[in-house]
Amino acid sequence: MKVVKPEQMSEIDKIAIEKYGIPGIILMENAALKVVEEIDKTIGCISGKKAVIFAGKGNNGGDAFAVARHLFNRGAFVTIYIIGSIDSIKGDAAVNLGILNKMGLKPVELDKPETQEFKETHKLIIKNLTLSLNYTDIVIDGIFGTGLRGEITGIAKHIISTVNSSGKAVISIDIPSGINGSSGEIMGTCIKADKTISFGLPKIGLITHPGCEYTGEIVIADIGIPKAVIESIDIKTHVIDKDIALPIIPKRTNQSNKGDYGRTLIITGSTGMTGAGCLAAGAALRAGAGLVYLGVPSSLAYIYNTVVKEAITVSMDDLGKGYISSGIINTFERYIEGKDVIAVGPGLSVNEDIFRIVSWLIENSYIPLVLDADALNAVAKDVSILGKLRAPAVITPHPGEMARLMGTSIAEVQRDRIKAAGDFALRWNVITVLKGWHTVVALPDGRIFINTCGNPGMATAGTGDVLTGLIAGLMAQKLKPEDAAVVGVFIHGTAGDWVAGRIGEHGLIAGDLVEEIPYVMNQISYR
Repeated sequence: MKVVKPEQMSEIDKIAIEKYGIPGIILMENAALKVVEEIDKTIGCISGKKAVIFAGKGNNGGDAFAVARHLFNRGAFVTIYIIGSIDSIKGDAAVNLGILNKMGLKPVELDKPETQEFKETHKLIIKNLTLSLNYTDIVIDGIFGTGLRGEITGIAKHIISTVNSSGKAVISIDIPSGINGSSGEIMGTCIKADKTISFGLPKIGLITHPGCEYTGEIVIADIGIPKAVIESIDIKTHVIDKDIALPIIPKRTNQSNKGDYGRTLIITGSTGMTGAGCLAAGAALRAGAGLVYLGVPSSLAYIYNTVVKEAITVSMDDLGKGYISSGIINTFERYIEGKDVIAVGPGLSVNEDIFRIVSWLIENSYIPLVLDADALNAVAKDVSILGKLRAPAVITPHPGEMARLMGTSIAEVQRDRIKAAGDFALRWNVITVLKGWHTVVALPDGRIFINTCGNPGMATAGTGDVLTGLIAGLMAQKLKPEDAAVVGVFIHGTAGDWVAGRIGEHGLIAGDLVEEIPYVMNQISYR
């Protein structure tokens, strides 16, 4: 499913209006009818119910005015507040406001110029607003929409705080007021909606963190924009769904053997961290990889031999230190010969030997790489080494690792996850999987894929190792690295949701995901 920035949606609206001749007022009317339809689903029969509507001075406010008209006509008791001056309302929004005035529905201005008369009545207005919220059945948010610029302050900030503390059901028009539609950033404060009705296509800010925490249920409403208009816009951002995943899942043929499904080498392990490689190997096998090799410290090899029976253990000299020695670099080519993908990082530890091993692979391997965990910590010592990559690479950082790679803070990464992942992918020509709530997969060609499945139960040790093995296992089966990353995060998140659906989030562990992978892949493979 395509996801757009607000300016892309504005361009789509403009083409629909100017090229196809659909009046803007018609699109606004269609939008309002869709909102009313969802209000009816939320509170039941509208007649006799009370609704408090907050409208801004732009088109979002115009949608709200049209909603107010339809609710009133259906027998609702409607109170309308305008955040801004009535004199500043123009265009289609003004048309709908004029209709309300002729119907006798006079909105209350909450942000008029600070005249002495306004100051004297302001406290009374706020008191009446609070009373209206106490007795209303539904609150409609049409304050800012996607046109928000800058941080919310003043009366609007107060109104949003009052609405959020009211305990009433809230429906937001297009996007909750306060979300940056392009990044998901919260602009100081934000309406906490129970349901958001987004028109035409979902906006990026609804899908990414932290905006996605404020949307409630998202309903995508068709307001009559021709499909050809949407297809005419170069939209590079997508939500990963079954329609995207289905064509990517590797197919099996009758006349095949294990060699046909690829050889995965996972370089992993150090004292106390053997579980990471075991989980990654299990995920690669469950994803369908034909052969999985575990390159591990020689003194710990017996553990892997015992735990992952289906994997082939490759002992790598550790000089008795419990982590792989950089001395193996002299013979590394024989370890990687004949492999289809190399995953590096789970449980490796952080030291100079590991930095040298990771550096050698980046500079010398013609085999695609998946870099995770301690491999990324090694890269963070000198990110410019990524410029020496000879083969495609997928990196799978969590926000902390991403911050170290970028030389910035976690807060900066999380402020605009799409920008962080997208900029890094473009700068270093690596497929960047920024893990976390709504994982972002950024490709070097500018395409972005957002995964909306997954749950807090997956915030537990080892789930990242499972993702690493899963992506590597898919790559081994001749999937393009970008396809393996996209479908890998979808399988991973879906597996987490299925497990949580059975046992809850608290008891979910990484090993549960490994066992769930084949069930998810099987379900995706059949419509």
